[in-house]
Amino acid sequence: MKYWVPFLILASCAISTAQISSATPAAGQAASHDYDLTVPASQAWTDTNLELHAGDLLQFSAASPSDSNQSAAVCDPRGASIDSSQTTNLPVPSAASGALIGKLHAEGAEAFLVGQKKEMKIEEAGHLYLGANADGKPGCAGSFAVKVHLVSSQSTAASSGPPASRGAEAKAKLAAAAETWLAGQFGTQNAAGTNATSGNAPATAAPALQLSTASLDPQLQKAIDHLPRRVNDQFQHLGDMVNFVIVGAQQKVQDALQAANWLVADKTKTNAVVNAILMTKEDHDYLQMPMSELYLFGRIQDFGYEQADAYAVVATRHHFRLWKAPFELNGQQVWVGAGTHDIGFEKDQRNGSVTHKIDPAVDGERDHIGETLQKTGKVKTLTYYLPPDPVQDARNATGGGYRSDGRILVISVQ
Repeated sequence: MKYWVPFLILASCAISTAQISSATPAAGQAASHDYDLTVPASQAWTDTNLELHAGDLLQFSAASPSDSNQSAAVCDPRGASIDSSQTTNLPVPSAASGALIGKLHAEGAEAFLVGQKKEMKIEEAGHLYLGANADGKPGCAGSFAVKVHLVSSQSTAASSGPPASRGAEAKAKLAAAAETWLAGQFGTQNAAGTNATSGNAPATAAPALQLSTASLDPQLQKAIDHLPRRVNDQFQHLGDMVNFVIVGAQQKVQDALQAANWLVADKTKTNAVVNAILMTKEDHDYLQMPMSELYLFGRIQDFGYEQADAYAVVATRHHFRLWKAPFELNGQQVWVGAGTHDIGFEKDQRNGSVTHKIDPAVDGERDHIGETLQKTGKVKTLTYYLPPDPVQDARNATGGGYRSDGRILVISVQ
């Protein structure tokens, strides 16, 4: 993917606009905001577009849906009566089915009950999501009407100096992004204490996956054996390796990825610029940078997903491309993925332009995808499979080298 200077210029302009339009509280006062939100009970999680900070105070007030389907029960933010036999797989097992719940966009963050009314103090920064407490499709219908009163912790007391501006916060995040980029670009030490480009270890610590002891379905083994080992660009240059497969219906796969804090990448540069400006004006971070189009089964990816820190997304991010396979397993859809971890920039050996540099230890990204999905509780099994003629040492379409043990991670969602 190219590094787009015009995008950064427009995003920078948006930051300035947000500063001008936002009110700054007087010293010693806390800034407060009120939000009216609509939260459909029919989807796993709804993005509130609220970026929260440690110390923020939240007050929720929720009402039952007003647009309910007459053929289904109306969802109550307090939930239905608890049936202990049906709460095992709920996001909040201790809460009633269909109740209004929330979670923060942070790795390992647990969902919590909101209900009809709730007041809470934020302990760790994160992005707020709301949804219904359900395992799959809820047994009720409509959209919750939720009022949120946010008392921000970002205003400081008079004795501690003036409050930090959005511009100062942006500068701090850009500095952190630059440090991360330098670590990936020049092989300096990362937070895990490993060299990002030396080839001795992946850029992130290897996760401990809970693997299934059962053998992989023979039919699926045969299908994987006949999969292309690598994706290609529009010029037919071979690139990233196929390193994971997901078995499950599209909606279940998307729900699991959303629960694992994976965001769908914007598909065009135009969308990216517009979304970046809108989100910045609303004081939110833009994390859905587009990715280049690669091909498998003769077509571009069906979906692109990514995880990244604010501003650092330009230079470093976890990401993967996903294609629907031209076959099914016992009536279940199969999805084929290629995941890599961007850690900086390098020269594109096809045309001399600038492109993303990937962590050459690509197995780390494969396992990161599996780990994040496993934490959601929406994964049935995880299994490694070594196909014939595995990819173990290769180069991507732009010329960057990578290596692997050749195994494909097979993920079955429930």
